Amino acid sequence: MPTSPLTFIATNDISAQTRGRSVPGKETPSVLTKGVGWVPANLAIGAFGSIAEDNVFGATGDLRLIPDAGSVITVPADGEAPGLNFYLADQTLPDGSPWECCPRTFARNALDEFKELTGLEVVASFEHEFSMTGAEETAPFSFERFRAAEPFGTDLVDLLNHVGLEPETWLPEYGRDQFEITLRPTGALEAADRAVVLRDLVRDLARRRGRTASFAPLLDPEGSGNGVHIHFSLRDSTTGAPVLHDPEQPSDLAEVGAQFAAGIIKHARALSALTACSPSSYLRLSPHRWSVGGVFLGEYHREALVRICPTSTLGGGRPQHQFNLEYRAADATSNPWLAVGAIVRAGMEGIRRNYRRERIWQEDAPTEDLARTPKLPTDVNDALTALTSDDIATSWFDPKLLRTYVDVKKADLAAVDGLDPLEVCRKVAHAY
Repeated sequence: MPTSPLTFIATNDISAQTRGRSVPGKETPSVLTKGVGWVPANLAIGAFGSIAEDNVFGATGDLRLIPDAGSVITVPADGEAPGLNFYLADQTLPDGSPWECCPRTFARNALDEFKELTGLEVVASFEHEFSMTGAEETAPFSFERFRAAEPFGTDLVDLLNHVGLEPETWLPEYGRDQFEITLRPTGALEAADRAVVLRDLVRDLARRRGRTASFAPLLDPEGSGNGVHIHFSLRDSTTGAPVLHDPEQPSDLAEVGAQFAAGIIKHARALSALTACSPSSYLRLSPHRWSVGGVFLGEYHREALVRICPTSTLGGGRPQHQFNLEYRAADATSNPWLAVGAIVRAGMEGIRRNYRRERIWQEDAPTEDLARTPKLPTDVNDALTALTSDDIATSWFDPKLLRTYVDVKKADLAAVDGLDPLEVCRKVAHAY
């Protein structure tokens, strides 16, 4: 049992903000069974800290945050802060039964239904980019930037290893003051859990090292953006064997993977409302920014919405165990549980409804042809309209969850009304 002085019981809300309550560490055994109190209207808190007006919950109702004992991490004490037990929780009704609006339950239900329908399990991993201030400007991808981030970089990798998040890479990125951290693939619910925890651990450690880390999509409209690439692979739930790779199919993408990708492409505009959902998100999602230039399936193409990732046989590597699909239209203003649940449900529609294979665009595709591919929404309002007008996508949600989601995003837009793009970026950057 963790022994740190305080235990924090956490959820992640519609605005991708981690919120919760803490108790003395000695109360942890009791809290694991009883949870802590919570309020439905907390789900309606926007990115900038206010509850969306006229939300469906109002001042009524009660919930419990029930910790998942398997999610615990113990953040070690250092010279800047004491240690902490940290649990992710499900939001439940007072009797412990599931609450239909809990984002983590939304993801779990989608994954369970996918497994029941297909006999497959979803493996996932998140790549996070973020910007960090507090050092002199350095060159993209450079050793100088890598070293200028010390001791933060080493401390971060050590911390992530200590708490079991299994970091794979830590590297300087292209944008000004930009870095990337990736974690080892795991079951999709755990991958989303890890994404929640990672963001807060990075920001917390940066504060304790005298810096500021922001996962906002853009800090400057003219600058490079911070994305979140979500990788998916599928495995047989009985044997664990990977099933996406088939060398007899185009680009080695097995039929089930082609249908999964087709579902994502089909519902891409609705999905974007859930995966890129801040007032600055769509300033980043535009052609020629290495984000998403069009709604298409690509191989070796980094402006595709869905990319077939390369594999390697070097060092005895086996392509079937590396083969995965990358969803590229996400950023860290999205709730990881809602993002995973919605993408999996879109892929499930492709399998259930036998969507036809999408054309696979290669890196040498003519620019004029790519310019004619369908495009993502141009702003959050456009994305919300796409979501609410997609009858299949809306069927994935409890009506109260969907209504609250739309209310919160519109409240966030109202909070930046009248600001110029730079001011919008700065306001979002401060929140994330």
